[in-house]
Amino acid sequence: MGQDGGRTPARPGRSARTGRPLGGPQGRLQPTPPLEGRTAVSRTAPPRSSSLLAGFLSLLGEFLITAGLVLGLFVAYSLWWTNVLADRQASARGDEIRRQWQSAPAAGAQAGPGALDTQGGIGFLHVPAMKSGEVLVKRGTSPEVLNDGAAGYYTDPVKATLPWEKQGNFSLAAHRDGHGAKFHHIDKVKKGDAVVFETRDTWYVYKVFAELRQTSKYNVDVISAVPKESGKTAPGRFITLTTCTPVYTSKYRYVVWGELVRTEKVDAKRTPPAELR
Repeated sequence: MGQDGGRTPARPGRSARTGRPLGGPQGRLQPTPPLEGRTAVSRTAPPRSSSLLAGFLSLLGEFLITAGLVLGLFVAYSLWWTNVLADRQASARGDEIRRQWQSAPAAGAQAGPGALDTQGGIGFLHVPAMKSGEVLVKRGTSPEVLNDGAAGYYTDPVKATLPWEKQGNFSLAAHRDGHGAKFHHIDKVKKGDAVVFETRDTWYVYKVFAELRQTSKYNVDVISAVPKESGKTAPGRFITLTTCTPVYTSKYRYVVWGELVRTEKVDAKRTPPAELR
């Protein structure tokens, strides 16, 4: 018997009154599991600055994707769809010109090519080396003319002439990219290649003798009656082709010069000259 009045002190883990084990059927206490070895899950909300940054980056990504799609569509429109539209327009105008030729009276002083110098077109340019087919030639070099898939001839009263004149430089311009891109392959034209201009009653056959791969867009001397940069020093009957360079830019001008070697009258079947067969 102990000093506490004869009662036996309760053993740890047992009831002081009954002596039975505590903590369930196992007779053991079930202590709270330690936190060691467990990953604590934080429920703290992310900082506001991080949320704003994530939202901004998401919007920026969507904007860049949209901008890329718009840019892609614009390029497709500029370099492909404008070609489709311009080719349709030029083809329709070309068919109209040929119908006019068929119904025109016999060739004469009042019915020659000059009489057909209208907005519809005065003839067709053929440059086999460029592989662009026939190119309708119209008056002027404004965007309204060139954007219709045509080549335009310069109308400067001092410098410009037409192919049927006795002397001068018949000078043309056309787009290199978009809107028909009729002079896209001008860099394929080499010395000795043929350039043919077709009117209602005459084929004008030129031979390329010089080219200038890059010059200032403000260099108007290239279309002079005697284009000295081509190496010529005396008047003649020349043709000049001009367009933009490098490709997809309009920073400089690319120039090709040809000289008339002969003319042929158009027959009833419009048989092309040997250079186009």
